[in-house]
Amino acid sequence: MGVKSKKVRVSDNFSIDCHTTIDAVQKTDLLLIPAIEFDVENKIEKNKALTPHILRLHKKGTEIGSMCTGAFFLASIGLLNGKTATTHWFTAGLFRQMFPEVKMKDDRVVVDEGGIYTCGGATSFLNLCLYLVEKFCGKETAVMTSKMLLLDFDKTNQSHYSIFFPQYQHQDADIRNAQHLIEQHGGKKMSVDSLAGSVALSKRNFIRRFKAATGNTPLEYMQRVNVEKAKRKLETGNETLEQIVYSLGYSDINSFRGLFKKTTGLSPMDYRRKYKRAV
Repeated sequence: MGVKSKKVRVSDNFSIDCHTTIDAVQKTDLLLIPAIEFDVENKIEKNKALTPHILRLHKKGTEIGSMCTGAFFLASIGLLNGKTATTHWFTAGLFRQMFPEVKMKDDRVVVDEGGIYTCGGATSFLNLCLYLVEKFCGKETAVMTSKMLLLDFDKTNQSHYSIFFPQYQHQDADIRNAQHLIEQHGGKKMSVDSLAGSVALSKRNFIRRFKAATGNTPLEYMQRVNVEKAKRKLETGNETLEQIVYSLGYSDINSFRGLFKKTTGLSPMDYRRKYKRAV
């Protein structure tokens, strides 16, 4: 991104020649912000000169969208305050830490907040493009576009693509110790009371600090750990769902099935059919 230069150099060391610069644009229907690579805070700082021009165009009625981590830039200039947004599932945790005033829905592929658009990672920008074609050109044109480009028209959820990584990017040593316990035991046969006791905290204080450090309650964290273990078993093994559920310490198969679908957007069997690895 740039204000003065018409030549944009990207990370792979090639350049794009632009016909104009944003400070010279007086009116446009749509403005799209590309993804921000790697150090998002540094990239936001380097491109802050764009802020008044984007806000100026938005005030004139320009609709604005972002691709993948481009949502970080939209949030940094205040356009997503109090609004719902999405981004790549891998960066959603960092986004929540940086912009708690934005309602992050990292399970969504495309979010439209009254003409401010955000989309998930990688190829999700194609789904955003398809959404915009439908919005501006009609359903018939969008369907034809999806067929010509071999795009799934109903791709609305990115949850089943996501991988749950331990959330250690915080400074609370007591909570980190509790996380290690959860991951070692897979969450089974552990209560919030016993976890709080293991790090010498009251239950109320433990829940508050755990949420502040990881973005999840202890129960949510245990559930995510168990769902991730179930995903690996469904991908690589031949155990029945009942065997998997019982091995994780659950006795109610239907309850776990509901938890799995809520977390991933797919039923356990649909997930296995989609991601089962060939042996």
